[in-house]
Amino acid sequence: MAQTGRQTGFWPARSRRRNVAASEQHSISAMIVSPRRNFIFAHIPKTGGTAMALALEARAMADDLMLGDTPKARRRRGRWDALPPAQGRLWKHSSLADIAGAVPDDLIAAALRVTLVRNPWDRVVSYYHWLRVQRFPHPQVDLAKSTDFAGFVTHPSTRSALAALPARHYLTDATGSEGRALYIRLEHFADDAKPFFDHLGFQFDLPRANASERAADWRGYYHAASVDAVAQACVEDIARFGYRFDPD
Repeated sequence: MAQTGRQTGFWPARSRRRNVAASEQHSISAMIVSPRRNFIFAHIPKTGGTAMALALEARAMADDLMLGDTPKARRRRGRWDALPPAQGRLWKHSSLADIAGAVPDDLIAAALRVTLVRNPWDRVVSYYHWLRVQRFPHPQVDLAKSTDFAGFVTHPSTRSALAALPARHYLTDATGSEGRALYIRLEHFADDAKPFFDHLGFQFDLPRANASERAADWRGYYHAASVDAVAQACVEDIARFGYRFDPD
C-alpha cells in the first residue's frame, strides 16, 4: 500500500548558484510546486521521477513552480530568482527543507507531498550505470568508472551517502515534519498513486524515461557482500516500504 507521512553525497553536483543550480547532470527531471493543485512533487534520484515530472508537466498550471530541466522547468526557471532566498539548494532534487524561505511556509505545510521510491537494490544498479557515462569531475563518478559494481556498492563513501538520504529526507520540511506525505512505490505505481490521482482529479501512465543502460534484473549484479551493503545502508527504506532483494 502507499505510504503517507541536506543533500550530502549520493547525487553528485557540479556547480551551484545562490538560487537555481546551473548544472542539471545530463538528465531530465524536475521538482514541482503547485499552489493551485496543492501538491509538491519531490524527485528522489533514479526512482522514475523523470517520467513523473514529464507527466505532471504536461498538465501543469500556469503558476506552477518547477526546478529542473524539463522543457517547462527551463522556461520557468527565472521565477525562482524573484522569490526570497531559499534555505537550501534549489535544483531538481531539492527537499522540502531546501525550498523553505522561497516557498511560503503555509503552502508547504498544507500541500500534499509526493515522491516516488524504488527498490534500493534496483536503484543502486541504475545509479552506478548512470555515473559511469558521466563526464564531469566528482569522486562518485571517478569511483564508478574505476571499479566494478561490487567495489562501488561496498565502498564506504557509497554506503554512507545512501544511509544519509532515506526517502523521508526529501519530504521532510524545515520544521522536521513529513506533513501529508505520499510515497509511491515505482513497482506498484498504479495502486500507490491512486490517492494522488484522486487529489489531482485525473490520472496518467508512467512510461520509462531517462533509463540507464543495464540489465532489467538487478540480482545478477550482486554478491553476498554487496547485497548486505545495500541492506545496511538503506535499512530504513527497506523496512518502511517492504522491499526485499528477491521480490515476490
